[in-house]
Amino acid sequence: MALRLPAAAVAALALLLAGCGASDSGDRSRPPQAASSAKLRAELKGATQSRAADFPATNGRSLQQVADALDLTGPQVGLAGSVFTVGDNRLAFGVIDPKSGFVYGKTAVYVADSPGAKARGPYAAPADLLVTDPAFRSQTAAGEDDTFAAIYETQVPLTRPGKTSVLVVTKVGGKLAGAPTQLTVVPAGRDRIPRPGEKPPAITTDTIRSANGDIESIDTRVPPDDMHDTDFADVIGKKPVALLFATPALCASRVCGPVVDIAAQLKSSYGDRVQFIHQEVYVDNDPAKGLREPLRRFHLRTEPWLFVFDRSGRVAARLEGSFGFDGFERALKSAL
Repeated sequence: MALRLPAAAVAALALLLAGCGASDSGDRSRPPQAASSAKLRAELKGATQSRAADFPATNGRSLQQVADALDLTGPQVGLAGSVFTVGDNRLAFGVIDPKSGFVYGKTAVYVADSPGAKARGPYAAPADLLVTDPAFRSQTAAGEDDTFAAIYETQVPLTRPGKTSVLVVTKVGGKLAGAPTQLTVVPAGRDRIPRPGEKPPAITTDTIRSANGDIESIDTRVPPDDMHDTDFADVIGKKPVALLFATPALCASRVCGPVVDIAAQLKSSYGDRVQFIHQEVYVDNDPAKGLREPLRRFHLRTEPWLFVFDRSGRVAARLEGSFGFDGFERALKSAL
């Protein structure tokens, strides 16, 4: 079977990422819900325990040959990021069945420069949970019955600029199902977005004071969070900082809502050591007016993005797109 991206995967991608980098049309439709919370919890538990040993070794085979041994007629993959450079990259994604919604199971990733090139992997991609404790859950974020309750994540080596072929493999119903996709890789540093080890551009971020107390003008979360007290310019280089660019109400909240809620919950544990700052995305919270100045200076064209800075003011970690508790916490610890 040819390793090519099925047309239906385009719809899956739109389902996962609609609104990231653009205004949401207001359609809050969701994929079909899981049969029960218990079933979803059981699936999530298995999905968080992925290991490379659970998947076939490449044994010198091409990516096409690995794919030929799998069923490619089932779930598809929707990427949760768009910026990939030569070197090691975070790859986050959802696995989606067009009929039943998000799919959770043990998952791994194989990559190759082309379908006919030698496959690299498997790289275990455990699911990272998105559901916060109720006290930190906004009106638009993932709940315990929401099938978008986790995101898969792994690190993959990308060896050259251009197109890279990817095969996501998930254990579904006791069988391995494959979902192909493709990445566009650019030379390291070409994206101009601050990378680990670099210092950020000079920016100021919106605060309750700069907004004259009108918090809803600088925070679309419902209810508003408490990460708007400090201007980034006043704290960078003085203590670790977690700077989160996200707009819960104006992108598909399946992505942006959960990451802001996760930030709020982690702030309760790390707030004495890390300054948490949430920066909204659109001028006057109106997508038609374009991006706010901090995003333009960071050369961002999608959202959400998380940047964690160490005490010296250099980037310790950057995460694009959806990320869960484990990914966010690892980013924080990299700066401490």
